[in-house]
Amino acid sequence: MPLRICQIAAEVTPFAKTGGLGDVAAGLSRALGKQGHDVRVFLPFYARVVKLDFPFVAVDFLRDVEIHLGARKFTYSVFTARLPDSAVDVYFVHCPALYHHDSIYSGEWDEYLRYALLTRVALETCQRMGWAPDIVHVHDWHTALAPIYLRTIYAWDRLFAKTRTVLTLHNLGYQGVFSSQVLEEIGLAGHSEMLYNEDLAAGRVSFLKTGLLYADALTTVSRTYAQEIQTAEHGFGLDALLRARANHLVGIVNGVDYGEWSPESDPYIPHKYSAERLEGKEATKRALLEKIGLPVPRQAPVVGLVSRLTSQKGLDLLFDTLPEFLYHRDFRFIALGSGEERYESFLSWLQVTFPGKVWYFRGYSEELSHWIEAGADIFLMPSRYEPCGLNQMYSLRYGTPPVVRRTGGLADTVEQWNPVTRTGTGFSFDHFTPEGLRWALDFALTAYRDVAAWKQLMLNGMAKDFSWARQVRPYEELYRRLAG
Repeated sequence: MPLRICQIAAEVTPFAKTGGLGDVAAGLSRALGKQGHDVRVFLPFYARVVKLDFPFVAVDFLRDVEIHLGARKFTYSVFTARLPDSAVDVYFVHCPALYHHDSIYSGEWDEYLRYALLTRVALETCQRMGWAPDIVHVHDWHTALAPIYLRTIYAWDRLFAKTRTVLTLHNLGYQGVFSSQVLEEIGLAGHSEMLYNEDLAAGRVSFLKTGLLYADALTTVSRTYAQEIQTAEHGFGLDALLRARANHLVGIVNGVDYGEWSPESDPYIPHKYSAERLEGKEATKRALLEKIGLPVPRQAPVVGLVSRLTSQKGLDLLFDTLPEFLYHRDFRFIALGSGEERYESFLSWLQVTFPGKVWYFRGYSEELSHWIEAGADIFLMPSRYEPCGLNQMYSLRYGTPPVVRRTGGLADTVEQWNPVTRTGTGFSFDHFTPEGLRWALDFALTAYRDVAAWKQLMLNGMAKDFSWARQVRPYEELYRRLAG
């Protein structure tokens, strides 16, 4: 029996994306829609989204609606458009007073208002449509107030009498912590007894912690991450609460959109290829090196990195390992990304210090990211922690064995290569140390010399299926349990 599912998120690809959150919100919604469920997605009508060339349509009965957040009055309208390659409707909350910023996240004082309003408008739009969701699924801190709103502000409405809530934790490092002075504006001043007393005593309120308390179910984006966040090392101060709610917590590995990320049909790469016809991969590798001006080696591998340049991504380990390897081993290193200045400077220094062996592009390019996934022989992803990660799954699909740290979703999706049994899909190391990365990278570069074994390793990875058509099933099972 089809379910009615309301998704509320700060990002939904292709409309608004800064990371994996947007891909998951879109991919999961699309997959649920293809399974026959009635899925409706809510997203801010950011200034950058307004400028997109999409057929946005105004919802007639949701024009210039007033809403009060404490003493503040806002006016909003709602527009809609179809999520590409689906029959799922996305509803865009248009409130220029809050969403006029050029960037998705403002980083300014009004951030709490922007997402409190999104969450409340989503629920009030359900009311105005007379649409009773079986599940309200919210993502990260931005929309984590929905569970407590349904138990307080909207508890009177029988429309939501059977509605159950799911909160997905994409990255526990971001918790939406604000001064407790915002309680009046977010509508919870009269319900402070339901909030964490310790936080209120310290003059703060956490959107995410409130969601953790009241969501009917909690999910993370990989099985291992669900275990890791219950420890002091990875729990970001919330591990005790997560342990207390462990019976309501489940890890589900993210899916991948193979319509966008697959070498058989990738519109960005110059040569298509598949597990049955691998010639195009070598041709793409040559084209990539020619495109960026690096000499084409006869038998040396290309190591690729596409990443946000932050501490989370484990880039500190590169300082002591990459120069050493580049001095003593023959391979090419291609990096794409931007972020913290120290990592950008290091990659720029590598390019200058090792001309002809290193190339770095500061920034992001969708096209180039596809070229690197397809044209590299090895993909580097030594994350300090990784809730799920998508690039390692892209790499497997493209026959580009990844070198990863065994953490979070990387542990769940990359199987250690065994040259004796010729099983496994990549190379992983346990300890977050330069020695750990040095061992794994040396293992990969050495394994590359055995042509027949390396081909088997590539084929092992390409045979893995992390499609949303497969990964949507655990969500459906969870929803049905909650909905009874």
